[in-house]
Amino acid sequence: MVESVPMTREGYNKIKAEIHRLENVEMPAVTEKIAEAREEGDLKENAEYHAQRENQGMLMAKINELKDKVARATIIDPSKLPKDEVVFGCTVTVEDVAYGDEEQFTLVGAGDEDYDAGKILVTSPFGQGLLGKKVGEVAEVDVPAGKIKFKILKISLEF
Repeated sequence: MVESVPMTREGYNKIKAEIHRLENVEMPAVTEKIAEAREEGDLKENAEYHAQRENQGMLMAKINELKDKVARATIIDPSKLPKDEVVFGCTVTVEDVAYGDEEQFTLVGAGDEDYDAGKILVTSPFGQGLLGKKVGEVAEVDVPAGKIKFKILKISLEF
């Protein structure tokens, strides 16, 4: 079964723009560098040539990964989701039950994630652990060290 990738229209457009940039700016630049390195002679001992070929392979892998996300995209309209439970696109304030720390996260789709800003993927284990919970409920999230419990303090949808 192919797993869909939930995202907003903005996230979808952001990924499409990144694919376009990689294919039409980055890839031609790498191809040109490969051609320049090839002109330097013996390819067996040409480190620049091999480095650029490796860059080309990594760039192609990134393009294919992004194209796969776009192919499996499911565009979500957050305005049609329930407002009283943790859903895609919501900002949730949680309390770590063990330590009492409060944290705030926004559940986003592919292309919108920014971990430094608290925007986490809805498809991540943490996002999945919070989905469907209501204010006052406790979510258990599986982590390598065991389970972490978070109490849902507040849910907001701002679109």
